Amino acid sequence: MRKSDKKIDNQLRLVLTDVCENALKEINGFQWLTHLVNYDNFPQSLNIVCVFDSNENLALFLEHSNDSNQRNMLNALIQRALNDCAIKLKNINNHVHYDSEERCLQSNNGNWAERLAKL
Repeated sequence: MRKSDKKIDNQLRLVLTDVCENALKEINGFQWLTHLVNYDNFPQSLNIVCVFDSNENLALFLEHSNDSNQRNMLNALIQRALNDCAIKLKNINNHVHYDSEERCLQSNNGNWAERLAKL
């Protein structure tokens, strides 16, 4: 990783940590988030994965996101965080993905590295 890539990655971790802390307080079942990126194709390759504790809580979040706008709120938080780092994305919805601990356990025996490599 180049020095400039490392600097961007550190900025991403800091601002996404703030998003994570807010989401933990506001969204039922939310557990953590992570980001994946290929710096040779940045920022188009940036993907953010928001992880919930169970399939049920994830489904409730996705189902109720149309009514309560929780999904829009979370995506807006992520967008603002990226804007703070001067990272501009055309459509944040194309870069944010949702998953659950339960799905990873069922499909990948809890191996997140394996699961995220498929994203």
